[in-house]
Amino acid sequence: MKKLSIVKIGGNIIEDETALNAFLKLFSNLEGYKILVHGGGKRATNIASRLGIESKMVYGRRVTNAETLEVITMVYGGLVNKNIVARLQALQVDAIGLTGADINSIMSEKRPIKDVDFGFVGDVKQVNHNGVNKLIEANFTPVFCAITHDGHGQLLNTNADTIASEIAIGMSHIFETSIYYCFELNGVLRDVNDKNSVIKHMDTNLYAELLVEGVVSDGMLPKLENCFHALRHGVKTINLGNTSMLSQENDSFTRITL
Repeated sequence: MKKLSIVKIGGNIIEDETALNAFLKLFSNLEGYKILVHGGGKRATNIASRLGIESKMVYGRRVTNAETLEVITMVYGGLVNKNIVARLQALQVDAIGLTGADINSIMSEKRPIKDVDFGFVGDVKQVNHNGVNKLIEANFTPVFCAITHDGHGQLLNTNADTIASEIAIGMSHIFETSIYYCFELNGVLRDVNDKNSVIKHMDTNLYAELLVEGVVSDGMLPKLENCFHALRHGVKTINLGNTSMLSQENDSFTRITL
């Protein structure tokens, strides 16, 4: 099978011009087929504030009412996405910016109300891997923002980490897929106070041990659960670390396998 890399970047990179430009250069040099997934929550919060719209977070997740969804659509699907696409074109990457509604690529359902009503937030149900593959075969590089749709005309705010893993799962029908989660840390750390204590390889057995020891907790917990979910559903490898892991020179990141 041909190989496909799915790379996800977070808000800290997007908000830092120097970091974003450095990342996009590394991404442009990444060999083979690739897809970029981005969020933009910090920018959305900032612009919402300037518009007098309060951003509400519960358990670290954004509550998305109709007004907030308008801001997110403008920021994720417009401002952030098109700036990234334009910069990739300048680096000779023929990128195409997408939401999950484009070519019916990612369909979600509105999250059911349990303890919290998150509003217009989507949980991914299906990835149109054949449609996305047509873009890849035409030598386009898809750039997905964190918006999906429900198939009935409704856009939905969707977690970017989840979008990356679900795209990788969907595309594993055609490609050998790997995910690169790029964030500010060097990888999963054994000691949160030591940025160099990177766990270079983690499998299910080590993960279980780290859970018992309390090494994995807080925000890293849902991220790793997401990783192992993807691996159990067809993804080959997952890598977590700073953006330099996309280069040949950096081997200090966390690689996750089953």
